[in-house]
Amino acid sequence: MSLSRCLPILALLALPLTASAADWKPAPAPLMTKWGKAVTPDNAWREYPRPQLVRKDWQNLNGLWDYAITPKGAAKPEKWDGQILVPFAVEAALSGVGKRVSPEQNLWHRRTVEVPAGWKGKRVLLHFGAVDFEATVWVNGKELGNHKGMSDPFSFDITDALKEGKGEVVVRVWDPTDTASQPRGKQVNKPGGIWYTPVTGIWQTVWMEPVPDANIVSVVATPDIDRGEATFTVTCRGTQPGDNVLVMLKDGKRTKSGTFAPVGQPVRLRLPPNPRLWSPDSPHLYDVSVAITRKDGNDGGEVPVDEAESYFAMRKVSAGKDADGVLRLMLNNKPLFQVGPLDQGWWPDGLLTPPSEEAMRYDLDVLKKLGMNMLRKHIKVEPAGLYAYCDKIGLLVWQDMPSGFVEKTQFVQPDWKEDATFSPEDKKQFRTELKAMIDHLRFFPCITCWVPFNEGWGQHDTNDVLKWVKEYDPSRLVNGPSGWTDRGYGDMKDMHNYPGPGMFPVMPDRVSVLGEFGGLGLPVKGHLWKDQGNWGYRTFTSEADLRQGYRQLMLRLHRLIGRGCAAAVYTQTTDVEVEVNGLMTYDREVLKFDPAETAAWHKALFGPAPEYRVLVPSSINDGQVWQYTTEKPAAGWEAAGFDAAGWKEGPGGFGTEGTPGAKVRTEWKTPDIWLRRTFELKDLPPGEFILLMHHDEDAEVYVNGVPAARLTGYTTDYVPTAISPEARKALKPGANVIAVHCKQTGGGQYIDAGLAEVVAGKK
Repeated sequence: MSLSRCLPILALLALPLTASAADWKPAPAPLMTKWGKAVTPDNAWREYPRPQLVRKDWQNLNGLWDYAITPKGAAKPEKWDGQILVPFAVEAALSGVGKRVSPEQNLWHRRTVEVPAGWKGKRVLLHFGAVDFEATVWVNGKELGNHKGMSDPFSFDITDALKEGKGEVVVRVWDPTDTASQPRGKQVNKPGGIWYTPVTGIWQTVWMEPVPDANIVSVVATPDIDRGEATFTVTCRGTQPGDNVLVMLKDGKRTKSGTFAPVGQPVRLRLPPNPRLWSPDSPHLYDVSVAITRKDGNDGGEVPVDEAESYFAMRKVSAGKDADGVLRLMLNNKPLFQVGPLDQGWWPDGLLTPPSEEAMRYDLDVLKKLGMNMLRKHIKVEPAGLYAYCDKIGLLVWQDMPSGFVEKTQFVQPDWKEDATFSPEDKKQFRTELKAMIDHLRFFPCITCWVPFNEGWGQHDTNDVLKWVKEYDPSRLVNGPSGWTDRGYGDMKDMHNYPGPGMFPVMPDRVSVLGEFGGLGLPVKGHLWKDQGNWGYRTFTSEADLRQGYRQLMLRLHRLIGRGCAAAVYTQTTDVEVEVNGLMTYDREVLKFDPAETAAWHKALFGPAPEYRVLVPSSINDGQVWQYTTEKPAAGWEAAGFDAAGWKEGPGGFGTEGTPGAKVRTEWKTPDIWLRRTFELKDLPPGEFILLMHHDEDAEVYVNGVPAARLTGYTTDYVPTAISPEARKALKPGANVIAVHCKQTGGGQYIDAGLAEVVAGKK
């Protein structure tokens, strides 16, 4: 798709801003992005908001609106509290307001509109990209309707409510946030931990467009790469008997082919032989024009009544067995391992609304630079431009349904045998918004998987919901509940494992995926939402340690891929509020990872799993003799020349019986143990070195006195652990020393280690 066409042909007809636009400024915020600092009433979200169905004429209504906060149930305000910058929620700094709205209050928006003279004779549609949660809309005092939903777009025909092409638009919003069970994602009235600042009101673009009486409402292409064709479902309104739908395949400005079908029937477009398939490595998009046509009374030919530009991709999503009979995720009939982040899509200055489309695209560009091929859009629906950009650059998307629940009573725990109880009204609202999300997003080829439930958050009627989604959109995969309480249905069985990684055993009928893991944290001073109280699942103090920890995750993940793990979702793209486990800081100023290095780690995941040539054996098979002490040794105990003559000797591993996975040959019951061992290297192999570690719990490892690894938590098996570059340089031909300190914090305890060289795996 040529997204650039959404700029020159869409000349914005925005109304002049009020005199107070020059006085507008963001509300105070703990953190701002560089894009947020550049936002003004003149430039706030000027892009065309519906890239899947593009018409040339439209009017952007983003900018300054009047706003007021009143008690719930109060009449339309006579006086307004000030101005708010749409499309930013009232709580967001970029709204210019930065105020909370309680469930006992209403938020009001107001502005005037004027229809251009060139729209005369057309119907005028007023579109809202998203309003959270319940919106009632009036034009010139006439109530047009009410819409309930966090994320789905909605529209009203305002033609008959306008007066001489002019109108006063008033929007009243009520949002219960976490006091009710409606879908709300991670918004809570008391944010903290993994829960974020609430969002109320208009948070995506508001706009108008003229359409003829007979007009195209939506278009969805379903590709069939095996048959070399695409089927278009074109929804229309206001048509007459005998009207047709025409879909034309385009190559730039030139039409290559086209086909008709009566309105209401699918349009099948046959592609030229060997169509180009869409994939992360080659995200080819086909441009099309779609039109409603009607017979001309003069010569009987077909003339267009309504026209729009669109695009589609030839790609196939499925689950299938690889050459070894393991069930995998397939793209275009070939296994494709999927790796990417949990993507919250939150911003310190815009909250749910990115400060700009450029900012939104930046996150996606970073993921591509890091060598990732997918993202899991976590319990949020983004502006349509995000999905169009994923289509363009080649990022697969797992799309979550925003969750909704009242804390505790509808928060299903992993061991619960029963789902949460929801009222019939709450179930209906969930299904309504779920269907609306699918209807809105099913156009975008990047979306390959629907995720109706995250963990146990509002999980109800689990299998009924999953089966309905699968029947409603059979062209995509449906994830079982992502994490926690699986009910035995879904194309995938999804494990959450922090820091992990881990996987469910290979199954004959469901794909094993790792829906969340990692969460490695690093607070970066000067780029924090709060200076205190930040957290990650494992928190590091330096970028070097963070990167080493991530490298360890990738080494362990690679082994799981060979065993059948089909996808892995790392937590997360950016820090969010007090979470500091992002690949980037919350303000996107600091990328915590080296792009080239990280991309190389990810690229390796698509090859055969690595094998290890043991240089220093662990005690997994035979007990290796170590010097050890349980009394704190003198300084320099880790150095190669340290005199450990007074230490004891014993075979590994060291620990207590009953520790998971442990082979205890020397009992260790004290809080701490220090180990040393000398080993010989005849020569220094050229490959990457790793430790093979089984630790329970925290451990620090040194090679010739140089810090090699710092580990927290515990393992239940020997796992590959990357050593620091400095420790790699410290290794030498001849005698070397490995030294380990392990600290017991609770439960079982065990420590043992070996050293190996990473060698290429076999295909």
